[in-house]
Amino acid sequence: MLRKPIVNGSFYPNNSLKLKEIIGRMASNADKKEIKGAVLPHAGYIYSGKTAVKTVEEILPKKRVVILGTNHTGKGKPFSVYPKGEWQTPLGNIEIDKDLSSEIVRRGILEADTQAHIFEHSIEVEIPILQFFFKDFELIPIVCSNSELAAYKDVAKEIHSALQRKGVLEETCVFASSDMTHYEPQQQALKKDKEVIEEILKLNTYEFLERIKENHVSMCGTAPVAVLMEIMNLSGNVQARLADYTTSGETNKDYSSVVGYAGILFEKESTLMRQDGQ
Repeated sequence: MLRKPIVNGSFYPNNSLKLKEIIGRMASNADKKEIKGAVLPHAGYIYSGKTAVKTVEEILPKKRVVILGTNHTGKGKPFSVYPKGEWQTPLGNIEIDKDLSSEIVRRGILEADTQAHIFEHSIEVEIPILQFFFKDFELIPIVCSNSELAAYKDVAKEIHSALQRKGVLEETCVFASSDMTHYEPQQQALKKDKEVIEEILKLNTYEFLERIKENHVSMCGTAPVAVLMEIMNLSGNVQARLADYTTSGETNKDYSSVVGYAGILFEKESTLMRQDGQ
């Protein structure tokens, strides 16, 4: 089963050499750290690529990657795990960890499903950047649809438990794919996104969802970010920090209607404490 790319040539280059060149130009040789998870944006690389690269380049490469994508298409099961096969990109094919995928769907809270993935770009856009920095890894793509906090907690528990049962928790990095506020004036987007990001950094999923609801934040990846936050809470001893934030206005200079992009890293508390000299 081969999942072919759908936004190559539009969101990112279809040519492998050009793709590597573009990603390489955005990189800055940052020091690598032990990172457990991250939030990444998924727009065209011209807009959000620098934020995604700046976030990923800090991560020590892992053998296994779980990417929680949003559901723009409305297709497929609410929490859809791509079960087996390979995902194709201009940088080569990435193999699905079919044993872990099978373990994640074993109890039926998440379901094996390809329909939610066929035309969904939120996971696809992240993979070439991960390939550039991680080289080789196994992939578990999961599309997450909007739901309630209780459902996000259940999904997070199933993913976290499956990683523990398979003994791969420490060698896995979990990513949530999301853009922030969509098509609002720059200052309004900055204000809304700041409040949402503050709750992500606190790992407070309830307040994160409340801020989105109260402020009518048009963030497209609410579900994957909420699930990621709950996985990080289950992992324990994790702190979050903002790696980068920008808007589309900084690229096209149209500040009347922007999309926000955030890169957020989740790392062990001890790592952060050493950096602070404590």
